[in-house]
Amino acid sequence: VQLVESGGGLVQAGGSLRLSCAVSGSIFSINVMGWYSQAPGKERELVASRSSGNYTYYADYVKGRFTISRDNAMNTLYLQMNNLKPEDSAMYYCAFHSDYDDYWGQGTQVTVSS
Repeated sequence: VQLVESGGGLVQAGGSLRLSCAVSGSIFSINVMGWYSQAPGKERELVASRSSGNYTYYADYVKGRFTISRDNAMNTLYLQMNNLKPEDSAMYYCAFHSDYDDYWGQGTQVTVSS
């Protein structure tokens, strides 16, 4: 199983980016997929997640700005990030979790300039 992220980049404060995570390989149908961020010197933290049953979680600091969605048919996870702030700058990782497996992508860098 591979997770490949795309869509990161450099954007000015107030701008938007859309991250994508394509999952290839055989995965268990009951799962949770999420986006994590890790800034230099900080721990990796959960930004947003969405389960196969469409339960959604957002960290408080992204509520109202970020939207997570998934295309189960295409095994793709998205994160629409609006009104980006410099403090959102980090490496963003896609992750897949089930009762049997955990998989991580290599990450995509998001840099927000002030």
